Amino acid sequence: MATREQRRRPAARRGTGTPVRSRRGRRPLTARTRTGTGFSRRRAVRRRWVALLTVLTVVTLAYLVCFTSLLGVRSVDIEGASSVPVDQIRAAAAVPDRQPMMLVDTGEIADRVMRLPGVASVDVSRSWPSTVDITVTERSPIGFFQGAGGVHLVDGTGLDYKTVQNKPAKLPELSLAHVSPDDAVTRSVTAVLLSLPQALKDQVTVVRAQTPGGVEFTLANGKIVRWGSAEEPDRKMKVLAVLLTREGKIYDVASPDLPTVS
Repeated sequence: MATREQRRRPAARRGTGTPVRSRRGRRPLTARTRTGTGFSRRRAVRRRWVALLTVLTVVTLAYLVCFTSLLGVRSVDIEGASSVPVDQIRAAAAVPDRQPMMLVDTGEIADRVMRLPGVASVDVSRSWPSTVDITVTERSPIGFFQGAGGVHLVDGTGLDYKTVQNKPAKLPELSLAHVSPDDAVTRSVTAVLLSLPQALKDQVTVVRAQTPGGVEFTLANGKIVRWGSAEEPDRKMKVLAVLLTREGKIYDVASPDLPTVS
């Protein structure tokens, strides 16, 4: 009869002294390898499909945005217009209705609006999803001169940009041989007018100059101010304020260090 110690001893493999280990429940190595490879292939295929669907989605959205009227222009908003009619700005802008917003050329629209005489600057932008915003800055007259067709308005750049029939109130007449942004005398006159405080500017009736350094103007009370060049406007204004308290006809501040009253 086998002893208890002999029953606990593991069975030996026939012909060897090595115990036989059970392989119950373990899959062969080749089966495990095939299973892992199959899982990797399925995951790779799934990733390819996800990438393909992502690309198709992006392409579809790009097509809808850029080449269809889904996000097309449906309205044009215009701001800053006062003397220039809104309908005139809208016609000049010529924004195509239903054009895809991404294809709207804001630069070309701005260039077309800038051709209007009364427009000094313009900003064009997209307001998603379907609006084009046009903001204009109109030209503001600082003087006028009598010419062919009526009264010609001149802005701060010296540009003759508009002709009207009636003389505007509180604008000085420019008594110049030539009015143009390229003319040195015109630039000097406009610089002087822009530097004057509004209270004094409202009193100026006529501005004359034959040279850039020889600007003078007449006030509503008949007094003449010889201003000279456009330089040192603050100093000249302080000196003139003192001189105007004195009796006289001509007030010369062209050289603020040596002002005179005559």
